[in-house]
Order: sequence, then C-alpha cells, then structure tokens
Amino acid sequence: MSKVYQTTHVGKVRKNNEDALIFIEPETFAVADGMGGQAAGEVASQMLIDITKNFLSAVPEPWSEDILKKAILKSNAAILREARNNPNYRGMGTTATILHIYNRRAYYAHVGDSRLYRLKNKILEQMTQDHSYVENLVRRGEITAEAARVHPMKNILTQAVGAVENVSVDTASFSVEIGDIFLLCTDGLTNMVEDKKIAEILLTSENPAEKLVQAALDNGGLDNISVIVIEVDSL
Repeated sequence: MSKVYQTTHVGKVRKNNEDALIFIEPETFAVADGMGGQAAGEVASQMLIDITKNFLSAVPEPWSEDILKKAILKSNAAILREARNNPNYRGMGTTATILHIYNRRAYYAHVGDSRLYRLKNKILEQMTQDHSYVENLVRRGEITAEAARVHPMKNILTQAVGAVENVSVDTASFSVEIGDIFLLCTDGLTNMVEDKKIAEILLTSENPAEKLVQAALDNGGLDNISVIVIEVDSL
C-alpha cells in the first residue's frame, strides 16, 4: 500500500474549478483538466472521472494500460455524444492522466497536458509527454523547454478527450519499487512551479500535495490546481 495525498484548488484567478481528480481503490489515480465555455469544462472532466471509475469497477484486475486506455476511449465517446446533444456543451473536452499500481508495476494512460511524474532516487522524471503545440516545438528543437514555459500558445492542446472521435491515447507500464513517489497533476501546478521545486517539495514535505498547491498559489495561481501524490512504502 501507499501513502496518498490529494487536493484541488480553484486558484486565484478563475471563478470555477474545471479540474477533477479521484483515488480509486486499490491503487488507481486519475486527474482531469476540463475545457470549454460556461460550465462545460467541469462537465467534461467530471464525466471522465465518473466513467473511468464505473468502467474499472466492472473489469477484474489487473488493469493494464490497455484497460486504462479503454476507459479514456469510453469517456471520449460519451463526452462527444453529450456535446452533440447539448448546445451549451459544444467544444468541451478534458485532459486525462490515469495511473494504476499493481504487483510491482505501474500502468498509465494519458491524453493532454496534465502530467505523471516519478521521483526515484531523488531524481524527478516526467513519465508522460504533453500533447501540446509548444511541446511539439520543443521536440523539434525549435524552442527550449524554458521558452515553452512562457510561450503565448502554451495552453493549446493537440489532443484532448472529447475533442475528436479518434483521440490518441499514450500508454506505458514500468516497474515500481519501495520508495518511489508518483505525482499526478494538472498544468495549474506545472505552469507555476518548476520541476526542481516540485522535487524539493516531494522530498521534504509532510503533506506534499498541500505544499505543492501552496507553491503554485504563491507564484500566482493563474489556473485551477490539482495534485495527487503517491508514496510507495510497501508492495
């Protein structure tokens, strides 16, 4: 089992929280960052969370990366359908990052620019790759990672759940060891707090989720902030 810390905050600028997150027993975690006019972002992110929970509850473990991908694809179809049937929800979508830990392995499925990190041997590694316009520029060597943080188009996604029928879902699995720390978060954290500071908080804080959110608020809190931290203390 693991120690789990989670929290979400509306931030200092936005009036509503379009993020959603969940801890599903046993050892499954998800974050979603919704987008769309009016309350549509909130609807999309909560649909992703609810559908994922319901889908996984009907499938026996272990939940491989392919099972997590199916949860996202099921959510994608439902969000598209809801947007077609309700004019107020047109254009809504959400990011999705899901992690499942089982029998010394971690499985994930991912769409968008929410992130999964692993802190291992005091080194922080981003396990997911952002589906964003600026990340494509970084991968092509056209801008640096530092420039991407302040790029005016950094919030433009190239993939989102509910945006297109054939959404592309990244998946992977890898081994887990005692002492590993995992972080799932929305970009309200990563746009406000640099990776070096994130690693420092994960290593030193008694409640890292609350400390990470506070760091984002201290740096401006320009977006909703959602964080789940998993400290693996037994397997």
